[in-house]
Amino acid sequence: MNPTPSRIFMSLHLYNSLSRQVEAFQPLDPARPTMYVCGPTVYSYAHIGNARGPVVFGVLAELLRRRYGALAYARNITDVDDKINAAAAKEGVPISQITEHFAAIYRQDMGALGVRLPDLEPAATAHIGEIVAMIERLIGSGHAYEVENHVLFSIESYPDYGKLSRRDIDDMRAGSRIEVAPYKRDPGDFVLWKPSSDDLPGWQSPWGRGRPGWHIECSAMAAAHLGETIDIHAGGNDLMFPHHENEIAQSECAHGGKIFARFWLHNGMLNFNGGKMAKSEGNIKTVHDLLADHPAEALRYALLSAQYRQPLEWSDELIVRCARTLDRLYGTLRDLAGIDAGEIAIPANVESMLDDDLGTPQVLAEIARIAAEARKSTDPREQAQLKRDLLGAGLALGLLQQDPAVWLAGVRDDADDARIQALVDERNEAKKARDFARADAIRQQLADENILLEDTPSGVRWVRKRPELKPELKI
Repeated sequence: MNPTPSRIFMSLHLYNSLSRQVEAFQPLDPARPTMYVCGPTVYSYAHIGNARGPVVFGVLAELLRRRYGALAYARNITDVDDKINAAAAKEGVPISQITEHFAAIYRQDMGALGVRLPDLEPAATAHIGEIVAMIERLIGSGHAYEVENHVLFSIESYPDYGKLSRRDIDDMRAGSRIEVAPYKRDPGDFVLWKPSSDDLPGWQSPWGRGRPGWHIECSAMAAAHLGETIDIHAGGNDLMFPHHENEIAQSECAHGGKIFARFWLHNGMLNFNGGKMAKSEGNIKTVHDLLADHPAEALRYALLSAQYRQPLEWSDELIVRCARTLDRLYGTLRDLAGIDAGEIAIPANVESMLDDDLGTPQVLAEIARIAAEARKSTDPREQAQLKRDLLGAGLALGLLQQDPAVWLAGVRDDADDARIQALVDERNEAKKARDFARADAIRQQLADENILLEDTPSGVRWVRKRPELKPELKI
């Protein structure tokens, strides 16, 4: 089902991490807005926190496509990294076997969450030539230096270093992922190229056989596919320093001071049981495992349930709550199955909510309001409008696009439908005959089977309640 915007909106406002304020967004080239999102390092399964950015910024990508008719959206694959090397060594296989395997799983898992493939998916190992060329420019302009078979970026050569994270220089040096080595001119200088021993992946370069540092990969790939200045660069707020800070420094120095990214967007982290979800904390929930136990659309709904810049408290209860909400919404659409909604359009007020720094919680509240009105309505014309608005609002977030019967099949046991409906019909007849004892007994019998009865303008309907999560259930 394709969206048909009811009018063209030109009022998108986004919070720019660089300026620390909400700004009106206009692309440099309205015919080709550009967006780069930091993608996965493919050595293992992605955890659910890694999915928040692709889901949220995927909503933004679709908004930009509606608004401008086109978008150049790149999300990279980091396929050379020390963690990849370690995984390949452990399995005794080439790094490509690790990276291709987990990149395929990543695409599959993101696709299950409703994340469309980006327009461009550059891989670091396919851009070694561009990386080497960028490093050569940095050396030639005095922003980088070679020492002991390494090439390092000199942070003192770039006066604006730190303008994104706004951290004290000593804090930034202390927080650097790069080991402080005696050959560095400054402890904060970071690696652009490092040597590879014979047992590690490597490529020939002017500085010997080696491999690129992490930060230079994204700068080179962004420039190769989107140009020297891009409209939007996005990623998790854990990447602001050092990764994004270093990208700015090396890109702007390599391109003669040109602005690297006009807007910086950062999504908040997921918390679990009151603490940060992270591999170091041992509380990771992988997308792959979650998809085996929960409906993908419920996970997507959960990831969109909080304002994207804020932390999101992730829990078993959140997933169940979102699944039940979708049960009600799809139940509403099921009840409207005989109503022709006509051509689906994203409502103007929903577009305006997204225009306000991607207000996905506001859109979800609007979806709930529309559904509540639809459940109360008995006017076919009003029902058609409400169904159209409900589907359009869902479309803006990539929700409610399944056949209701398909979604609800995961809630109901189809083989038992006739028996349940017969009991409901018998209860209705008992009420008409004023046999309230029998009617109450049937209601209780159904309740004991987790079947809930709901009164609607068109009569009584039943839904199968999703079971409570057991405390010991692992996801």
